Amino acid sequence: MKKILNYTLKTALPILLGAFILYMVYNDFDFSQLWNELKDMNLAWFALSVFFGIMGHVIRGWRWKLTLAPLGYNPSAATCVDSVYVAYAANLVLPRVGEVSRCVILERYEHVPFAHALGTLVMERMIDTLMVLIITLLAVAVQWPVFCAFVGETGMKMPGAEILSTPKGVFVALLSLVAMSVLLFLLLRRLSVWKRIKSFASRFIEGLLSLRKMDNGRLFLAETVGIWFCYFMQFYLCFYCFGFSSGLSVATALLLFVGGSIAVIVPTPNGAGPWHYVIISIMLLYGVSTTDAQVFALIVHSTQTLLVAILGLYGIAALQLRRLRVKM
Repeated sequence: MKKILNYTLKTALPILLGAFILYMVYNDFDFSQLWNELKDMNLAWFALSVFFGIMGHVIRGWRWKLTLAPLGYNPSAATCVDSVYVAYAANLVLPRVGEVSRCVILERYEHVPFAHALGTLVMERMIDTLMVLIITLLAVAVQWPVFCAFVGETGMKMPGAEILSTPKGVFVALLSLVAMSVLLFLLLRRLSVWKRIKSFASRFIEGLLSLRKMDNGRLFLAETVGIWFCYFMQFYLCFYCFGFSSGLSVATALLLFVGGSIAVIVPTPNGAGPWHYVIISIMLLYGVSTTDAQVFALIVHSTQTLLVAILGLYGIAALQLRRLRVKM
């Protein structure tokens, strides 16, 4: 009973949190505007955005295969890529469970020990966190003149500070902080269990340090840059799907991309709620109307989430078909 309750809470709370924040952001939104923009949406730019979104996942799968090579494993690239598809889709149901599902898939289909696979994933996440930090610093550097002009005109201490100057903004921030604290507690509790298992910890650390044994470090670096370039292009090309955002600059897209990347840390399905709030708030700083910003955030997030779900279903089907071919 306790396990069922814990599972229900882990599944329901992120969904409820995201739904509540979405309600707060869109409670006064005229949804007829959404249909009007969908009808006029530039599908060619949207298709190109989808292409980069898929390629980001594909390259992530290739990079994972590369990190496993120093440990003596050579899983198929297709299985690695499909596991990434499934992992991102799994995160829609239960945030952060995707990493575990990737390791389970590789153990089941390629006989890679779970602990080794998880160690390489932790190392990947560390590299990705570093990339987010670099991109954030780049965004601040590129937008520094805009920041200074904004401070001079408004007298605010930092651009975007008005996000926390309203009761709604403070409430959203507090909810997000509580959710992240709960997630951190659950992860630390799991780690404390792992540390009791000596053999598991040994394999985990070995996987974590696999980057030190990697022969092709340049390829790893290129694939890491490629992943984040694809993610950025997937977001940036959405600007050209709508008339109201087509004139926004690459630098603006970079700042929005950073804000969205940080917002998805909050454990809601694909960052739903916090992501919308951050994107809308930043777009307002660049003269986009509230309605247009709401439309942009809703369409972009919804289509990207749908893409993740479709790729997840494809990944599951592809893995099963591959297993059937091996048995035949």
